[in-house]
Amino acid sequence: MKDIPLHIALSVSLVLVSSTPGASSADPIHPNFVVIMGEAQGWTSASVQMDDAVPASRSDLARTPNLEKLAAEGMRFANFYAASPRCTPTRAALFLGKSPAALHMTFVGEGKGGRESGFSETVSKLLPAPGLNEMPESETTIAELLKHAGYATAHFGKWHVGRVSPARHGFDESDGATNNGGPENLENPNPKEAFGMTDRGMDFMARQAKAGKPFYLQISHYPGRGGPDARPETYASVRQRAKSDRDFRIAGAAAVTEDMDATIGMLLAKLDDLHIGSQTYVIYTSDHGAQGRNANSPLTNGKGTLWEGGIRVPLIVRGPGIKAGACTRVQASTVDLFPTIVGLAHAADPMPKGVEGGSLANILASAPHAMVQRPRQEYVVHFPHYDRNDPGPASALLLGTYKLIHPYETGTSLLFDLSKDPGEIHDLAKEMARDVADLDRRLTEYLKAVNAQMPSPNPTFDPTKPQPAEERRGKPPGAAQ
Repeated sequence: MKDIPLHIALSVSLVLVSSTPGASSADPIHPNFVVIMGEAQGWTSASVQMDDAVPASRSDLARTPNLEKLAAEGMRFANFYAASPRCTPTRAALFLGKSPAALHMTFVGEGKGGRESGFSETVSKLLPAPGLNEMPESETTIAELLKHAGYATAHFGKWHVGRVSPARHGFDESDGATNNGGPENLENPNPKEAFGMTDRGMDFMARQAKAGKPFYLQISHYPGRGGPDARPETYASVRQRAKSDRDFRIAGAAAVTEDMDATIGMLLAKLDDLHIGSQTYVIYTSDHGAQGRNANSPLTNGKGTLWEGGIRVPLIVRGPGIKAGACTRVQASTVDLFPTIVGLAHAADPMPKGVEGGSLANILASAPHAMVQRPRQEYVVHFPHYDRNDPGPASALLLGTYKLIHPYETGTSLLFDLSKDPGEIHDLAKEMARDVADLDRRLTEYLKAVNAQMPSPNPTFDPTKPQPAEERRGKPPGAAQ
């Protein structure tokens, strides 16, 4: 392990956040798992306060009583990161426990929303990195590993990691290789699919409980930002509560969040009806932040960017042995869910080669300050594409409380201390040049180690034309917002 500079070493120590003790039950040998993945649900999209120390880490508009219940009975991760600011890479990372950089799945797959919105052949300095749209069948998914351990497996909802059927990736039951349009490829699959996939999930749970078989169920929600994506009564209720222009702009997204919360309540109630709640881990997270520059306040920016609003997302876990109302500030990410679930399932097969995440089991077992053992200390989000990201193609590296963003157009890195500046307003790169150099080195070493695909110079670039990154940026990185 390489030495860490003093400035960063001092920040790596993790803070123990007080938690409220609650009842726990014996850890079952083969517990069930219900994994719920929200779509574009940011750190502050729900009414759950994700960080006990940050009152603003919740929505003032959306009402999500079932997520609040889940959090009150389980553990919140205040510093949890999606594997990517886009959906396809994060979903693949959950299935495989590997980063998008290592998988070469760094952008959106086939289907709606797969076009790089900020790229121009004549005015973009770089050609975006190539990437895979299909999750490789040569990789071992969490479903395949658990199925081999005797689990029944199902995935309902948004797949969006290729056109190959989930059945060929270890899922006994699924809605097929769906994209953003759902099984019927509709413009607005919600609210129909939000409740449809939940009904199918509850039926699956009931059949497995009757058969006495452990199960892994993943419910993956579809996107929705407008009134047609929510139940009319939900949207009307949110609109009635809206008080500001911002509230009215995000009312559709908030209504979709509330519908999703209702489906989570249905799942929790079903677990109680089946008398298997105490044997089941319920895991809620999201693929990336909400869309919009101000959609994830107090974090900066959102979906399609490497700013905190694009990649810091909720993680709430309830299950055997987890203290009620706990909050941890340990840094974790999507790739950690694979080894966590595999470990809690007591699967006998060895961990697949190349898994980058570390198990969060010790943290969940009443140790919210525990260190996570991973192959590398730093966590990298590689996004070599033009999208909504104002630096253009870039990578981010997190170590301790520091976050480096390296834009490939300029080659000049930015540095933020998230413990003091979660809004990423004050760029510390000039005053901490030595630390920036070390983090740049770590970033380069990691990307080389996983053979990450990189952006390249654009031979048709015309420097006389306005650059899209400058147009998107509005304000320079690090400037006061």
